Amino acid sequence: MRPFREHTGIVAPLDRSSIDTDQIIPKQFLKRIERTGYGEFLFFDWRYTGDGKPRADFVLNQPQFAGASILIAGKNFGCGSSREHAAWALSDYGFRVIIAPSFADIFATNAGNNGLLLVRLPEQQISTLLDHAGQIPCYKLHVSLLDKRVQDDQGFGARFDIDEFRRTCLLEGLDEIGLTLKHESEVAAYESRIANRAW
Repeated sequence: MRPFREHTGIVAPLDRSSIDTDQIIPKQFLKRIERTGYGEFLFFDWRYTGDGKPRADFVLNQPQFAGASILIAGKNFGCGSSREHAAWALSDYGFRVIIAPSFADIFATNAGNNGLLLVRLPEQQISTLLDHAGQIPCYKLHVSLLDKRVQDDQGFGARFDIDEFRRTCLLEGLDEIGLTLKHESEVAAYESRIANRAW
């Protein structure tokens, strides 16, 4: 997993609450066995019409948000089914940070295991960021996991809290497999003892 320490990127505002995982990546695109290739289908039903044409009014189809790597959204982001593909789709599209007032628990775990930083901020601050992103062309934020801080060059700044275990995993680029491999020598020693035990 790619470590996360600091990131500066263009912000895309998605002013909706309770965005569920079926909207993030609809079920018909869950047939792949890889973690890549989902980005083009992110928010598919919102991005495209029934005949596959881009909807001009959807935020990710608007030129000023091209290359956005930070997404601002409403509360309860990632609710619905537990599909890990939602985190894969967001990451594959290019998002590194999702900022919202709250996140669904299972989605939060999946996001952390895939290198996505989830930043929780109060709704008033989210409203400010949504306004900035909607009004300032190519609006950017700097997000530091080292300092646990979000700021822009317009005078906005806010600190955020994050579970220290998750913070450490992100800083070191460790998913669950990576965490296990940190104890590889201990696991090998245990396996050796078990193999040599007389039953």
